[in-house]
Amino acid sequence: MFCDKCGSSVQADQRFCGKCGKEFAGGTGVGAPRRSRVREHIRLLGILWLALSAFNAVGAVVVYVLANTLFRHLAEMGGPAGASTWLGPFMSVIALIIAAKAAVGFATGWGLLQREPWARMLTIVLAFLALFNVPFGTALGIYTLWVLLPADSDVEYREEVREIHVA
Repeated sequence: MFCDKCGSSVQADQRFCGKCGKEFAGGTGVGAPRRSRVREHIRLLGILWLALSAFNAVGAVVVYVLANTLFRHLAEMGGPAGASTWLGPFMSVIALIIAAKAAVGFATGWGLLQREPWARMLTIVLAFLALFNVPFGTALGIYTLWVLLPADSDVEYREEVREIHVA
């Protein structure tokens, strides 16, 4: 049997939970622990957002290096002369945008792992943007929206935040 408040194991004849101190009146408070979709999936979501952000950071570095080496000398290698003047700076800007996306993704993953109050909403916004990042971003975006978008997920996430920050 389990405490319905904290989920810890209790004996049938116990009057108080040994972990949270909840009083059981006639066995009414003892049962199976309450399942929570957010509680079960929040750690995995945080790790996956950190992993996707790491891939984005590597991609940003690769694009930036290509923009400032290969595309800068494109005319010298026989490419079109006009392209080297704008392609390098354009690709550098794209690399900086990807790096910013990676930084926000790192913040999101960290916020989910730390159960920060702002992390749920930021993750939902990034999940909608990640849907266009085929195939990994799409999969992570769908998974994130499945876990965090329902209305009851908001209540569950707030309970998680409250439990973590009170303890």
